[in-house]
Amino acid sequence: MFSELELDDELCQAVAEMGFTTPTSIQQLVIPAAMETKDILASAPTGTGKTAAFLLPACQFLLDFPRRDPGSTRVLILEPTRELALQVYEQALAIAKHTQLKCGVITGGINYGTDRDLLESNLDILVATPGRLFEHIETESFDCRDIEVFILDEADRMLDMGFSTVVNQISAEARWRKQSMLFSATLEGGGVARFAKEILNDPVTLEAEPSRKEHAKIHQWAHLADNWKHKYNLLVSILKNQADTAIVFVKTRESLMALKDNLQSSGIENCYLQGEMPQDKRNLALARFKAGEVKVLIATDVAARGIDVPNVSHVINFDMPYKADVYVHRIGRTGRAGKKGTAISLVEAHDIELLRKIERYTEQNLKRRIIEDLRPQNKEPRPPKIKKKPKTAKAKKTKLKKKGARPATPNKEPKVRHRDSKNKGKRSSE
Repeated sequence: MFSELELDDELCQAVAEMGFTTPTSIQQLVIPAAMETKDILASAPTGTGKTAAFLLPACQFLLDFPRRDPGSTRVLILEPTRELALQVYEQALAIAKHTQLKCGVITGGINYGTDRDLLESNLDILVATPGRLFEHIETESFDCRDIEVFILDEADRMLDMGFSTVVNQISAEARWRKQSMLFSATLEGGGVARFAKEILNDPVTLEAEPSRKEHAKIHQWAHLADNWKHKYNLLVSILKNQADTAIVFVKTRESLMALKDNLQSSGIENCYLQGEMPQDKRNLALARFKAGEVKVLIATDVAARGIDVPNVSHVINFDMPYKADVYVHRIGRTGRAGKKGTAISLVEAHDIELLRKIERYTEQNLKRRIIEDLRPQNKEPRPPKIKKKPKTAKAKKTKLKKKGARPATPNKEPKVRHRDSKNKGKRSSE
């Protein structure tokens, strides 16, 4: 129960109204340590309640130590994308519902005047994207000196998007803070470790092992496609006959626009998300999909992280991602909070090697399935055989030594050197 974590009744009531009764594994680990104002370095799989794990102790800190004088933001939360920032802001509003805490959000794509009005209103919690916030710091319209808790969410994604320098500058501006927390989907790799070393002070490292109930149950398989047209026909068949709601991932804006128009002409209503969209259109597209007005959302990888839409039945990789780890983030949009989900990859011949890399990365083989009316004409190419290097004489000698045998030496005539024979039979001069 959340009440056992020494949270105020107002917070417990809000969490109960959100439909949560028992803390997840990451919440059980983070909340007690965070409430002791320790720096936190934490990782947990997507969809396991990570956001509440940092929002609840942050809100409890603000309730335990109420603001004495008017001032700037006390808790700063950085998110890599606009959608994530808005999502975390909505959750902060829900958790702080029965308190007097004031929350705000700042992202790119919004009028600067609106931002300034918000920043002048004695915020308790500010959720922001790094680029836009740093612009306000440079123009001195945001003061970091009152920040007491600094939270960096999706740190690995921040690195992927090239935000490390800006985040470190914001961290330096907020150097008087009492506590820092860094969350990442994985703690592997030197980038996150360097981030943690620069931002955190003697942190507690927490890695959650989700319970079976929390684990995403995502059924994964692949369909082989002969060409783009065949791949498109597979997609239409899946969307019409299998999927209730689906996120379809593509690589580029050009691919997105072509697919959007083709699906529309096939009678499949859809909306889309891509990086260059104005913020109001992005918000509207996501709102329509969340409300169930449209069943298909087409997205580039801007939506591959952290978009929390309940009850997404299918994730479909129309274009395979550039990297294996992006595949994992994409399919994490389904099977949220232990629900069942399905992830389907449509794979052309040039994607086969990437599919095998994904299988090695995830340590599981993706079963190849066939839709009877859309059987592929071409077979999957066999993986190339790895040629064994010919053994050198030194390697053979080492092998013989290990076996305890002496290498055979052929019987050779003793070598006669020229210097030993050139003066034979000559008389020495007296």
